[in-house]
Amino acid sequence: MNVAMENNIILKTDSYKVSHHKQYPKDTNLVYAYLESRGGIYPEQVFFGLQYILKKHLLGKVVTREYLDQATEFWKEHFGYDIIDREMWEHIIEKHDGHLPIRIKAVPEGTVVPTGNILMSIENTDPKCSSLTTFLETILLQVWYPITIATNSREIKKILLGSLKRTGSPNLIKTQMHDFGFRGVSSYETSAVGGCAHLTSFYGTDTISGCILAQKYYLAKKMPAFSIPASEHSTMVSWTREKESEAYENMLDMYPTGVIACVSDSYDIYNACEHIWGEQLHDKILQRDGTLVIRSDSGDPIEVLLRIINILYAKFGGHTNEKGFKVLEKHVRLIQGDGVNMNSIKNIVNLFEKNGFSTDNIVFGSGGALLQKFDRDTMKFAMKCSYVEMAGVGGFAVAKDPITDKGKRNKPGRLKLVKQNDGSYRTLSSLEHHSEYEIAEDQLVTVFENGKLLCEYSFDSIRANCDIDIDRLDSMHIM
Repeated sequence: MNVAMENNIILKTDSYKVSHHKQYPKDTNLVYAYLESRGGIYPEQVFFGLQYILKKHLLGKVVTREYLDQATEFWKEHFGYDIIDREMWEHIIEKHDGHLPIRIKAVPEGTVVPTGNILMSIENTDPKCSSLTTFLETILLQVWYPITIATNSREIKKILLGSLKRTGSPNLIKTQMHDFGFRGVSSYETSAVGGCAHLTSFYGTDTISGCILAQKYYLAKKMPAFSIPASEHSTMVSWTREKESEAYENMLDMYPTGVIACVSDSYDIYNACEHIWGEQLHDKILQRDGTLVIRSDSGDPIEVLLRIINILYAKFGGHTNEKGFKVLEKHVRLIQGDGVNMNSIKNIVNLFEKNGFSTDNIVFGSGGALLQKFDRDTMKFAMKCSYVEMAGVGGFAVAKDPITDKGKRNKPGRLKLVKQNDGSYRTLSSLEHHSEYEIAEDQLVTVFENGKLLCEYSFDSIRANCDIDIDRLDSMHIM
C-alpha cells in the first residue's frame, strides 16, 4: 500500500481510543471537550503551537480510502480483531471528502492567560462523528509542549527584563537568552517546535529548526532569530594547551568585526581572562570593531562569574551607568552557557546586582533546561469532555470529579473565556454561570472547521501578543 503511515490521521491516536465509538451512549451525536492547564509551576501561560498542529496534521483532505484500508489492517493486527469504526470514517470520506467534521475554537496564539482557564475547545460538526472529538485528543493535546516552552521563556524574560530595568538597558532583552537546545532534545521535531516557542519571547538561537518552523507554519517572512560566530572546545583544544593564546587570537583575526563568542575554560578560565585576553590580546580586542563575548562553560557559575567579571573590569575597565551599576568596556562581555535555568538565572542576576554590576554585562545560553526538561504535568495540562448531546434527550454538562483528587475535577458544560474590565480572564460555564454565560463575549476564536483553517496568526502578531509591557513589569508576578 503506497501511503505513508506517519501521515495517516486514523493512526495518530492512542490505541484505546479506537475502541471508544462503542462506549459512548448509543444516541450520542455531539461530544464537546476543552483544554486547560490545571495549575503547575507557572501562574499564567502563553498559548502557542496549535496552528502548527492543525496545519501539519488536520488541514485539508486527510482521510482517504487508502488511509482507511491501511488503518483497518493495522488496528486489526494490533488488537487481534476488527475494531475500527469503519462506518464513521467511510462517512467522512463520502460526505466530507475526507475533511474532518470538527470545530476548534481557541484563544489567539500568543495570548497570555492565567492557568486554570479554557484555552481551546473541540466538538464534532456532524452527528455521525461524535467519537471523533476525543479520538483527536491525542494529537491536539501535544500543544502542551509549545505552550510550556513559550511560557517558561517568557517567565525568564520577566526576570531578565526586571534586572535590566533596575541595572541597565532594557533594550538588550531580545538577545539576552540564547537557545542552545538543538542537540539536547529528543527529536528534530521537538527542536523545531520548542525552538520556535522560545522565539516568541527572544530573538537569539542556534536551534535553526525553530526558525524554519516559524517561516513554514507562522508566516514569518523575514528571519525570526539570529546567531553569531562562536567557538566550541574542539576548535580551541585542537590548537593544544601550549597554543591557547593563538587559538584565541585566531578568533579575533578570522572575525575582525561584529559580535563573536569564545569558550575560554578549556584549561584555566581565570588565566585566560587575566593574562591571555586581559594582557596578551588586550589591545587587539580594544582595536577590534565589535564585541568579544567570553564564555564560561564549567564550574559553579556564582563563583566563576564573580571572579572573572572582576578580572575583566580590572583589565579592560568600564564605566558606572546612570543607575549606579558598573558596565564593562564595550568590547568585552560574558555569556553563561552551562547549568542555565530559571533558578540559576535568578541567582546570577542577583549576584551581579549585589556586587554592583549591571546585567548589561552578560547574556545566557541554555539547552536541555530550555527545551527538554518538561513534561505534560509541568503545567498539568488536560483535555476533557464537558458536554454531550443525545438524540431525543438534548444537551447536558458532564464532568470528571474524583473523590480522591479534587484537583482533577474538570469544568462542566460548554465554556467561554471572558476578558474582564481589568484585563484579566475568567472561564464561564454554561452550567455554573448560565445567565452570565449567555450574554458574555467569548475570547475563543473559531480557528478550524470542517478541515479548513479559518484564522491564521503571523509570528509577528504572536510576539506582540505575549510581549511584556515594561511599565507594568513591577506589578507582574515574577517567579
